[in-house]
Amino acid sequence: MGSAFDRLSEGLKEALRGLRAVHSKAQSWHADTRPDRAVDVAELARVDAEYKDRVCVHPVVTRHPETGREILFINPTYTAHFEGWTYDESRPLLDYLFAQATSPEDTCRFRWDAGSIAFWDNRSAMHYALNDYHGQRRIMHRATIYEAGTA
Repeated sequence: MGSAFDRLSEGLKEALRGLRAVHSKAQSWHADTRPDRAVDVAELARVDAEYKDRVCVHPVVTRHPETGREILFINPTYTAHFEGWTYDESRPLLDYLFAQATSPEDTCRFRWDAGSIAFWDNRSAMHYALNDYHGQRRIMHRATIYEAGTA
């Protein structure tokens, strides 16, 4: 997310530094458009009602706590819109930022083999699981590493 931010124009960087984005659990049900994850209209309405008040607002640009590097803090799954903007007003800029964050030069395609281990920093990277193991069972364990005194 740092590299994606670095590639933006200075004018856009400055504008983004002043924006905050609304992140919503309900948004996640709308964001995943893969056919195998389709949710019917009634279920979407139920989820919207259940999660409509569960939102968090974060700066669009933040700093990595260890490196100090400016990074984008947005993602297509949970970022619904910019604070004070409508969904429709926010969508073109968010879509542009999502495209920057997922450009080929900023992606890593990890190919799993038996015994593979992958680490990433959730504070500065997005991840997306591809179902590229059809017919296979993949067992994963998540480990969270905390610096002493921060948990």
